[in-house]
Amino acid sequence: MSRGARRRQRQQPRTLQVFLIIVLVLLTVCVLVKAFFLKAPEQKAAELPAQPAASDTDDSQQSREEQAAQEALRSHLERKGGFYTILLSGLDDDNGGSDTNILVAVDTVNGYVYGVSIPRDSKAIIDGKARKINYAYNKGGTELLADTVSEQLGIPVDYTVSVNLKGFTALVDAIGGVDFDVPINMDYDDPIQNLSIHFKKGVQHLSGADALRVVRFRHNNDGSGYGSEDLGRMATQQKFLKAVAKKMLSAGNILTKIDDYAKIFNQYVDTNLTVGNLAWLGTEVLKMGVDKIDFSTLPNAWKYPYIYLDPTETLTLVNTYLNPYVEDRTAEDLHLPS
Repeated sequence: MSRGARRRQRQQPRTLQVFLIIVLVLLTVCVLVKAFFLKAPEQKAAELPAQPAASDTDDSQQSREEQAAQEALRSHLERKGGFYTILLSGLDDDNGGSDTNILVAVDTVNGYVYGVSIPRDSKAIIDGKARKINYAYNKGGTELLADTVSEQLGIPVDYTVSVNLKGFTALVDAIGGVDFDVPINMDYDDPIQNLSIHFKKGVQHLSGADALRVVRFRHNNDGSGYGSEDLGRMATQQKFLKAVAKKMLSAGNILTKIDDYAKIFNQYVDTNLTVGNLAWLGTEVLKMGVDKIDFSTLPNAWKYPYIYLDPTETLTLVNTYLNPYVEDRTAEDLHLPS
Protein backbone atom coordinates (compact mmCIF):
# COMPACT_ATOMS: atom_id res chain seq x y z
CA MET A 1 0.00 0.00 0.00
CA SER A 2 1.39 3.43 -0.93
CA ARG A 3 2.11 6.14 1.60
CA GLY A 4 -0.55 8.32 -0.03
CA ALA A 5 -3.16 5.57 0.31
CA ARG A 6 -2.28 5.11 3.98
CA ARG A 7 -2.58 8.85 4.52
CA ARG A 8 -6.01 8.90 2.88
CA GLN A 9 -7.11 6.03 5.08
CA ARG A 10 -6.04 7.80 8.24
CA GLN A 11 -8.19 10.75 7.19
CA GLN A 12 -11.35 8.65 7.54
CA PRO A 13 -12.94 9.98 10.74
CA ARG A 14 -12.65 8.04 13.99
CA THR A 15 -15.35 10.01 15.74
CA LEU A 16 -19.08 10.32 16.22
CA GLN A 17 -20.13 12.26 13.14
CA VAL A 18 -23.83 12.57 13.68
CA PHE A 19 -26.25 12.52 16.56
CA LEU A 20 -29.57 13.93 17.59
CA ILE A 21 -28.89 14.71 21.21
CA ILE A 22 -31.51 17.40 21.15
CA VAL A 23 -34.13 14.69 20.61
CA LEU A 24 -32.44 12.46 23.18
CA VAL A 25 -32.65 15.31 25.65
CA LEU A 26 -36.25 16.02 24.76
CA LEU A 27 -37.50 12.50 25.26
CA THR A 28 -36.04 12.19 28.75
CA VAL A 29 -38.77 14.65 29.71
CA CYS A 30 -41.27 11.81 29.87
CA VAL A 31 -39.32 10.47 32.87
CA LEU A 32 -38.19 13.77 34.32
CA VAL A 33 -41.60 15.39 34.59
CA LYS A 34 -42.74 12.67 36.94
CA ALA A 35 -40.18 13.64 39.57
CA PHE A 36 -39.20 17.27 39.05
CA PHE A 37 -40.95 20.62 38.97
CA LEU A 38 -40.89 22.11 35.48
CA LYS A 39 -39.21 25.46 35.03
CA ALA A 40 -38.09 27.42 31.99
CA PRO A 41 -34.41 27.87 31.25
CA GLU A 42 -33.23 31.21 32.57
CA GLN A 43 -32.64 33.75 29.85
CA LYS A 44 -28.97 34.69 29.72
CA ALA A 45 -29.09 38.45 29.69
CA ALA A 46 -26.48 40.16 27.61
CA GLU A 47 -23.90 42.15 29.55
CA LEU A 48 -24.72 45.80 29.00
CA PRO A 49 -22.94 48.96 30.09
CA ALA A 50 -24.04 50.04 33.56
CA GLN A 51 -26.46 52.95 33.59
CA PRO A 52 -25.08 55.99 35.43
CA ALA A 53 -26.98 57.27 38.42
CA ALA A 54 -29.13 60.28 37.63
CA SER A 55 -27.87 63.63 38.91
CA ASP A 56 -28.38 67.33 38.44
CA THR A 57 -25.12 67.50 36.50
CA ASP A 58 -25.90 64.54 34.25
CA ASP A 59 -25.29 66.52 31.06
CA SER A 60 -21.78 67.40 32.23
CA GLN A 61 -20.93 63.78 33.11
CA GLN A 62 -22.30 62.13 30.05
CA SER A 63 -23.08 63.62 26.70
CA ARG A 64 -26.33 62.99 24.92
CA GLU A 65 -24.34 61.19 22.25
CA GLU A 66 -22.98 58.73 24.81
CA GLN A 67 -26.46 58.11 26.19
CA ALA A 68 -27.77 57.51 22.69
CA ALA A 69 -24.93 55.07 21.98
CA GLN A 70 -25.70 53.15 25.17
CA GLU A 71 -29.37 52.96 24.31
CA ALA A 72 -28.58 51.77 20.78
CA LEU A 73 -26.33 49.02 22.16
CA ARG A 74 -28.97 48.03 24.68
CA SER A 75 -31.54 47.79 21.91
CA HIS A 76 -29.15 45.80 19.68
CA LEU A 77 -28.70 43.20 22.45
CA GLU A 78 -32.35 42.85 23.48
CA ARG A 79 -33.27 39.14 23.58
CA LYS A 80 -36.31 37.52 22.06
CA GLY A 81 -38.51 35.66 24.50
CA GLY A 82 -38.43 31.85 24.43
CA PHE A 83 -35.46 31.59 22.06
CA TYR A 84 -32.40 29.52 23.02
CA THR A 85 -29.19 28.37 21.33
CA ILE A 86 -27.59 25.02 22.11
CA LEU A 87 -24.21 23.85 20.78
CA LEU A 88 -24.16 20.08 20.21
CA SER A 89 -20.74 18.43 19.92
CA GLY A 90 -19.73 14.91 18.95
CA LEU A 91 -16.46 14.11 20.69
CA ASP A 92 -13.39 12.40 19.29
CA ASP A 93 -12.85 9.31 21.44
CA ASP A 94 -9.14 9.12 20.56
CA ASN A 95 -7.85 12.62 19.98
CA GLY A 96 -9.93 14.82 22.28
CA GLY A 97 -11.37 17.06 19.55
CA SER A 98 -14.95 17.62 18.41
CA ASP A 99 -15.41 16.61 14.79
CA THR A 100 -19.16 17.21 14.74
CA ASN A 101 -20.57 20.54 15.88
CA ILE A 102 -24.16 21.62 15.35
CA LEU A 103 -25.55 24.91 16.62
CA VAL A 104 -29.24 24.44 17.36
CA ALA A 105 -31.78 27.23 17.73
CA VAL A 106 -34.93 26.40 19.69
CA ASP A 107 -37.67 28.96 19.09
CA THR A 108 -40.51 28.06 21.44
CA VAL A 109 -42.59 31.08 20.39
CA ASN A 110 -42.65 30.39 16.63
CA GLY A 111 -42.36 26.64 17.16
CA TYR A 112 -39.26 25.41 15.36
CA VAL A 113 -35.89 23.76 15.98
CA TYR A 114 -33.14 24.51 13.47
CA GLY A 115 -29.69 22.93 13.54
CA VAL A 116 -26.75 24.25 11.53
CA SER A 117 -23.72 22.04 10.97
CA ILE A 118 -20.38 23.79 11.41
CA PRO A 119 -17.77 22.13 9.15
CA ARG A 120 -14.96 20.76 11.29
CA ASP A 121 -12.33 22.25 8.95
CA SER A 122 -13.76 25.78 9.22
CA LYS A 123 -11.03 28.32 9.80
CA ALA A 124 -10.93 29.83 13.28
CA ILE A 125 -8.51 32.02 15.20
CA ILE A 126 -7.68 30.34 18.51
CA ASP A 127 -5.05 31.81 20.84
CA GLY A 128 -4.09 34.17 18.06
CA LYS A 129 -3.32 31.40 15.58
CA ALA A 130 -5.22 30.06 12.57
CA ARG A 131 -6.73 26.67 13.40
CA LYS A 132 -9.51 24.35 12.28
CA ILE A 133 -12.49 24.95 14.52
CA ASN A 134 -12.61 21.38 15.88
CA TYR A 135 -9.29 22.17 17.62
CA ALA A 136 -11.13 24.46 20.06
CA TYR A 137 -12.55 21.58 22.09
CA ASN A 138 -9.14 19.93 22.27
CA LYS A 139 -7.62 23.18 23.57
CA GLY A 140 -10.28 24.43 25.96
CA GLY A 141 -13.24 22.08 26.08
CA THR A 142 -16.84 23.10 25.47
CA GLU A 143 -16.30 26.57 26.92
CA LEU A 144 -13.65 27.58 24.37
CA LEU A 145 -15.57 25.89 21.56
CA ALA A 146 -18.75 27.79 22.45
CA ASP A 147 -16.83 31.07 22.74
CA THR A 148 -15.25 30.50 19.33
CA VAL A 149 -18.60 29.79 17.64
CA SER A 150 -20.20 32.76 19.38
CA GLU A 151 -17.42 35.11 18.30
CA GLN A 152 -17.63 34.01 14.68
CA LEU A 153 -21.42 34.14 14.33
CA GLY A 154 -22.06 37.19 16.51
CA ILE A 155 -24.64 35.45 18.71
CA PRO A 156 -24.44 33.85 22.16
CA VAL A 157 -24.29 30.11 22.81
CA ASP A 158 -26.66 29.64 25.72
CA TYR A 159 -26.06 25.95 26.45
CA THR A 160 -23.76 23.12 25.41
CA VAL A 161 -24.35 19.39 24.98
CA SER A 162 -21.61 16.87 24.17
CA VAL A 163 -21.85 13.16 23.47
CA ASN A 164 -19.35 10.42 22.67
CA LEU A 165 -19.39 7.77 19.97
CA LYS A 166 -20.78 4.96 22.12
CA GLY A 167 -23.85 7.02 22.93
CA PHE A 168 -24.76 7.24 19.26
CA THR A 169 -24.65 3.48 18.64
CA ALA A 170 -26.56 2.83 21.88
CA LEU A 171 -29.30 5.26 20.85
CA VAL A 172 -29.83 3.73 17.40
CA ASP A 173 -29.88 0.22 18.89
CA ALA A 174 -32.35 1.33 21.58
CA ILE A 175 -34.92 2.29 18.93
CA GLY A 176 -34.43 -0.99 17.09
CA GLY A 177 -32.31 0.37 14.27
CA VAL A 178 -33.33 2.75 11.48
CA ASP A 179 -34.45 2.26 7.88
CA PHE A 180 -32.30 4.63 5.86
CA ASP A 181 -31.71 5.38 2.17
CA VAL A 182 -27.93 5.07 1.79
CA PRO A 183 -27.10 7.75 -0.83
CA ILE A 184 -24.16 6.08 -2.64
CA ASN A 185 -22.23 2.82 -2.80
CA MET A 186 -19.73 2.75 0.04
CA ASP A 187 -16.55 0.65 -0.09
CA TYR A 188 -13.83 1.61 2.35
CA ASP A 189 -11.31 -0.36 4.42
CA ASP A 190 -8.74 0.78 6.94
CA PRO A 191 -6.83 -2.02 8.71
CA ILE A 192 -5.14 0.53 10.97
CA GLN A 193 -8.49 1.48 12.49
CA ASN A 194 -9.96 -2.00 11.98
CA LEU A 195 -12.68 -0.22 10.05
CA SER A 196 -14.65 -1.55 7.08
CA ILE A 197 -17.53 0.32 5.44
CA HIS A 198 -19.41 -1.63 2.76
CA PHE A 199 -22.97 -0.67 1.82
CA LYS A 200 -24.93 -0.63 -1.41
CA LYS A 201 -26.89 2.43 -2.44
CA GLY A 202 -30.55 2.21 -1.42
CA VAL A 203 -32.83 1.69 1.59
CA GLN A 204 -31.35 -0.54 4.27
CA HIS A 205 -32.06 -1.32 7.90
CA LEU A 206 -29.12 -0.05 9.94
CA SER A 207 -28.12 -1.14 13.43
CA GLY A 208 -26.19 1.25 15.66
CA ALA A 209 -22.83 -0.06 14.42
CA ASP A 210 -23.97 0.04 10.78
CA ALA A 211 -25.35 3.56 11.16
CA LEU A 212 -22.07 4.76 12.61
CA ARG A 213 -20.21 3.38 9.59
CA VAL A 214 -22.59 5.09 7.17
CA VAL A 215 -22.33 8.50 8.83
CA ARG A 216 -18.54 8.24 9.16
CA PHE A 217 -18.03 7.53 5.47
CA ARG A 218 -16.33 10.19 3.34
CA HIS A 219 -14.72 8.36 0.40
CA ASN A 220 -14.06 4.93 -1.10
CA ASN A 221 -10.76 3.08 -1.26
CA ASP A 222 -10.23 4.39 -4.80
CA GLY A 223 -10.87 8.00 -3.78
CA SER A 224 -14.37 8.21 -5.26
CA GLY A 225 -17.37 9.02 -3.09
CA TYR A 226 -19.31 12.19 -2.35
CA GLY A 227 -16.91 14.39 -4.25
CA SER A 228 -17.02 16.97 -1.47
CA GLU A 229 -16.11 14.51 1.32
CA ASP A 230 -16.98 16.33 4.57
CA LEU A 231 -19.78 18.40 3.02
CA GLY A 232 -21.36 15.36 1.38
CA ARG A 233 -21.06 13.47 4.62
CA MET A 234 -22.83 16.25 6.54
CA ALA A 235 -25.77 16.08 4.13
CA THR A 236 -26.07 12.34 4.86
CA GLN A 237 -25.80 13.04 8.58
CA GLN A 238 -28.62 15.56 8.47
CA LYS A 239 -30.93 13.16 6.62
CA PHE A 240 -30.10 10.43 9.10
CA LEU A 241 -30.89 12.78 12.01
CA LYS A 242 -34.42 13.23 10.73
CA ALA A 243 -34.86 9.47 10.32
CA VAL A 244 -33.73 8.93 13.92
CA ALA A 245 -35.97 11.73 15.19
CA LYS A 246 -39.01 10.33 13.39
CA LYS A 247 -38.55 6.89 14.90
CA MET A 248 -37.76 8.19 18.38
CA LEU A 249 -40.92 10.29 18.34
CA SER A 250 -43.15 7.44 17.17
CA ALA A 251 -45.88 6.50 19.61
CA GLY A 252 -44.49 3.02 20.26
CA ASN A 253 -41.00 4.25 21.13
CA ILE A 254 -42.21 7.08 23.33
CA LEU A 255 -44.23 4.62 25.40
CA THR A 256 -41.70 1.78 25.64
CA LYS A 257 -38.20 3.27 25.31
CA ILE A 258 -38.18 6.17 27.75
CA ASP A 259 -36.11 4.39 30.41
CA ASP A 260 -33.56 3.38 27.77
CA TYR A 261 -33.28 6.97 26.54
CA ALA A 262 -32.75 8.24 30.07
CA LYS A 263 -29.99 5.70 30.76
CA ILE A 264 -28.19 6.56 27.52
CA PHE A 265 -28.44 10.25 28.33
CA ASN A 266 -27.04 9.81 31.84
CA GLN A 267 -24.15 7.63 30.65
CA TYR A 268 -23.00 9.34 27.46
CA VAL A 269 -24.11 12.98 27.55
CA ASP A 270 -22.52 15.97 29.28
CA THR A 271 -24.44 19.26 29.39
CA ASN A 272 -24.85 22.46 31.39
CA LEU A 273 -28.62 22.27 30.99
CA THR A 274 -30.31 21.60 34.31
CA VAL A 275 -32.97 18.96 34.87
CA GLY A 276 -35.57 21.72 34.92
CA ASN A 277 -34.20 23.13 31.66
CA LEU A 278 -34.37 19.72 30.00
CA ALA A 279 -37.89 19.04 31.17
CA TRP A 280 -39.24 22.39 30.02
CA LEU A 281 -37.45 22.30 26.66
CA GLY A 282 -38.61 18.74 26.18
CA THR A 283 -42.26 19.58 26.60
CA GLU A 284 -41.97 22.54 24.25
CA VAL A 285 -40.25 20.66 21.42
CA LEU A 286 -42.38 17.56 21.73
CA LYS A 287 -45.38 19.80 21.12
CA MET A 288 -43.74 21.02 17.88
CA GLY A 289 -43.20 17.55 16.39
CA VAL A 290 -40.45 16.19 14.16
CA ASP A 291 -41.63 18.15 11.11
CA LYS A 292 -40.52 21.33 12.89
CA ILE A 293 -36.93 20.09 13.24
CA ASP A 294 -34.66 20.94 10.31
CA PHE A 295 -30.96 21.16 9.45
CA SER A 296 -28.55 22.85 7.07
CA THR A 297 -24.83 23.60 6.82
CA LEU A 298 -23.18 26.99 7.20
CA PRO A 299 -22.56 28.40 3.68
CA ASN A 300 -18.93 27.88 2.81
CA ALA A 301 -16.16 27.38 0.27
CA TRP A 302 -13.14 25.08 0.48
CA LYS A 303 -9.64 26.45 -0.02
CA TYR A 304 -6.86 24.28 1.31
CA PRO A 305 -6.32 23.78 4.17
CA TYR A 306 -9.50 25.41 5.53
CA ILE A 307 -13.19 25.79 4.88
CA TYR A 308 -14.13 29.48 4.75
CA LEU A 309 -17.63 30.56 5.76
CA ASP A 310 -19.35 32.89 3.30
CA PRO A 311 -19.94 36.18 5.19
CA THR A 312 -23.03 37.34 3.28
CA GLU A 313 -24.85 34.02 3.17
CA THR A 314 -23.87 33.16 6.75
CA LEU A 315 -25.30 36.47 7.99
CA THR A 316 -28.57 35.77 6.16
CA LEU A 317 -28.80 32.30 7.70
CA VAL A 318 -28.03 33.65 11.19
CA ASN A 319 -30.78 36.26 10.96
CA THR A 320 -33.28 33.81 9.46
CA TYR A 321 -32.86 30.95 11.92
CA LEU A 322 -30.25 31.42 14.66
CA ASN A 323 -30.46 34.98 15.95
CA PRO A 324 -31.79 35.17 19.55
CA TYR A 325 -31.89 38.97 19.45
CA VAL A 326 -34.82 41.16 18.45
CA GLU A 327 -32.67 43.18 16.03
CA ASP A 328 -30.98 41.58 13.04
CA ARG A 329 -27.24 41.05 13.28
CA THR A 330 -25.05 43.11 10.99
CA ALA A 331 -21.83 42.35 9.13
CA GLU A 332 -19.96 44.06 11.96
CA ASP A 333 -21.32 41.52 14.47
CA LEU A 334 -19.79 38.55 12.63
CA HIS A 335 -16.07 37.79 12.88
CA LEU A 336 -15.26 35.26 10.19
CA PRO A 337 -11.56 34.69 9.43
CA SER A 338 -10.60 35.49 5.85
